[in-house]
Amino acid sequence: MNIIIPIAMSVTSIATLSVSSPAFESGGTIPAKYTCEGENTSPALSIDNIPKGTKSLALILDDPDAGTSGFVHWVMWNIDPKNDMIQENSAPGTQGKNGRGDLKYTGPCPPTGAHHYHFKVYALDKRLELPISSGKKELEAAMKDHILAWGELVALYQKKG
Repeated sequence: MNIIIPIAMSVTSIATLSVSSPAFESGGTIPAKYTCEGENTSPALSIDNIPKGTKSLALILDDPDAGTSGFVHWVMWNIDPKNDMIQENSAPGTQGKNGRGDLKYTGPCPPTGAHHYHFKVYALDKRLELPISSGKKELEAAMKDHILAWGELVALYQKKG
């Protein structure tokens, strides 16, 4: 199945990756362990249907429900494509700046109501040369015209306290 890539600067028909987590279902609720109300560790992610010729994977976790421009929780690139499982609380690639300016995962922590969290994974035809000070915008620009496939896992979280 081909889909349209969700990055504003490039509209291309590409293949679909399957992204899932053993910690929660697509459309389900992210367990508190992976949020600001728990251990704030990244969940495990499984990536299937990685196309032949993939040289690296990239990941963006964002919350489009946060404010007018959303909030970026995690940015990572140059993940080895042989690594079809990102283990819990691990960073098998280069981590860039999240919305807080930190080079790490920052778990869901919506101020009010339930927010949607998009774990987007991209299969690329090259490894990226980016400074670690790069964030989502720089990663998206570097990925332009190099995406072989992409997929996402969307889940929700609402603070309990």
